[in-house]
This record gives sequence, structure tokens and C-alpha cells, in this order.
Amino acid sequence: MKALKKGPDERLLIEAAQKAPARFAELYDGNFERVYAYVARRVQNRSDAEDLTAEVFHQALAKIAQFEWRGVPFSAWLYRIAANAIAARWQRAARERGSPVADDPPDSRARVNPEEVERTAQLFRLVKTLPDDQRRVIEMRFAEEKSTHEIARELHRTDGSIKQLQFRALTNLRAQFRTKAKKKASAKPSRKSGGRNG
Repeated sequence: MKALKKGPDERLLIEAAQKAPARFAELYDGNFERVYAYVARRVQNRSDAEDLTAEVFHQALAKIAQFEWRGVPFSAWLYRIAANAIAARWQRAARERGSPVADDPPDSRARVNPEEVERTAQLFRLVKTLPDDQRRVIEMRFAEEKSTHEIARELHRTDGSIKQLQFRALTNLRAQFRTKAKKKASAKPSRKSGGRNG
């Protein structure tokens, strides 16, 4: 999935979605992985992360007509909606448990590090490119937090074969990350002039 272009192109997509809500799908596609990564790092539960991510986009679609372009990436608005949704869910859960409600859950209002969110989103994209057996093992091991033995039993394999699949998947992901990092570094313009005139 391509990352959404920023600036004028993103502004045009927003304006199109404000006129025709069906066009919101393009904004959804371009931002889903970033928002999911942001939420998943804060709630630590896959089911909750999926529910909250859906809630964020539902709220964003409902409020898209109120969005005002100010030159800031659309994702920043989505992160704010996500932070509010996480805080509301945390407070609701605390009330249901009968616990006193603190101001915010840990990290829900923490400053967004766009590079960190982008790296996590990139990881989600790369996991989708793995061969099916490797992808499934990574999802079960890290997203579903199952043990090697549980995965082996569920997939009717040996513990050793699951460890081997996990090793291959992690090696694949590491190689893909390095390749992307090298491409990104080579795409940056070099700055050879370093002094000031004066």
C-alpha cells in the first residue's frame, strides 16, 4: 500500500471526501497502517487496537466536513482522534471496574513521533509480504502473543519448525528494512557545502 502523498495532493483528497464521503476511502487506505500502529503501541491488545482503529475512522468520516486544512498532515488529526478514543475507553473501563479515574491512560496523550509510527506502519506492510507460513507465525507469535508450542500445536507442526519459520521471517524482515533504509538514504540529497559565508 502506498504512503499517502502530503501537501496539495492530500488537501485535494480531503476536499473530495468533504464533498463526497465515498472518497474518504482514499484517506482511509493511505492512513490505516499509521493509525493502527499508533493505537497498537498504546493498547497492547490486538482486538482493542482493531476496534479503536475502526472507531477512529468512523469518527473521522463523521467529522470530515468540519476538518480545516492548515498545512498539517491529515494523520495528525487522526492521531488526536485516536488519543481521545483511547483515553475515553480507558476511563470507561476504569469506571466499570470501580477504580478511580485518572486524567489519562499512560501514553495516550504522548507526543506522536511520526518516524516511529511510520516505522511501525512499514513493519505491518512488510509482514504482509512474507510467505504465508512465515506471516502466520509472526502474527501468532507477536500480535496474538502465543508461545512457540501453542503455534506448533495449532498449525500441526513441530516446535523446531515453528522456530525455523520465525527465524526466516525475522531475517526476511531485517533484510527488507535494510534495503528500504539504503534506498531512503541514497534518495536524500547530499550536503557538501558546510560553511557560512560572511
